[in-house]
Amino acid sequence: MDLSVIIVNWNTKKLLDDCLSSIYKFTRGIKFEVIVMDNASEDGSTQMVEKKFPQVKLIKNKDNIGFTKANNQGIKVAKGDSIFLLNSDTYLIENSLKKLVEKSQTENPKVVLAPLLLNENRSIQQSVGFFPNLPQIFFWMSFIDDLPFGQFLKPYHEDHDTFYQKEQEVDWATGAAILVPKEAIKKAGPLDEKIFMYGEDVEWCYRLKKFGYKMLFSPTTKIVHIGRGSSKKIPTRAFIGEYQGVKYFYQKYKSFLALQIARIFLKIGALLRVVIFSILGRKELAQSYVEAFKVA
Repeated sequence: MDLSVIIVNWNTKKLLDDCLSSIYKFTRGIKFEVIVMDNASEDGSTQMVEKKFPQVKLIKNKDNIGFTKANNQGIKVAKGDSIFLLNSDTYLIENSLKKLVEKSQTENPKVVLAPLLLNENRSIQQSVGFFPNLPQIFFWMSFIDDLPFGQFLKPYHEDHDTFYQKEQEVDWATGAAILVPKEAIKKAGPLDEKIFMYGEDVEWCYRLKKFGYKMLFSPTTKIVHIGRGSSKKIPTRAFIGEYQGVKYFYQKYKSFLALQIARIFLKIGALLRVVIFSILGRKELAQSYVEAFKVA
């Protein structure tokens, strides 16, 4: 088995349908399996999978156990030489799985691959970055890395389109679409289950790199990622989750002093955003950062 595709689903029936349909429409030339981990959906997702995609290995959880635990469940039963984590709110527009497998096979064995992600309008979506060291957090919170020269600062979130024009080594890539050799997971371990959602990809990539695996962003293939398919009504959760993810990263890997400095940067950044979005009349966004400030 060349590849195991693991998709975690929580009440994204239509998106999951589109995702699975695209996989079976475009994927040719490799041996693969698809594993859907359903976190107690109540929208008919599991019935849809059973009816339309009987070839899918469907595992039903009785509760919403979160993104990390569900992915780890899938990894345990996966038979592929490589694992491809894929969000349910993505869909293929070409034979991406074969291209990724072939790219992985031609590279050094110690490589983790991230494809180019596109928004629905086919614009480039930020999906990779560099570890949140103190300078990176400062550049992020102060908006410095948004300036034209920001891509040269190795920002935590790489959001300059020009960066995505060519293949490059990065520190982390979003778990929305990432290919990891099974052997790498055996050495570095699965996702950290103390993280329910958000930030788990950064922490995982940090461990994978510690075990000698290179993180490679490659525009070899493109995948559309709609984004927040199961959490559109609660954007605040994403902001809070990201702040908590950075805090956890520092608690796990950095010194107490570094943690306190990082928290100060996060709080200052949250306050700046509260002020800016309040002035712009974006009350909902401002309130989201009020909540983020509380957890920073």
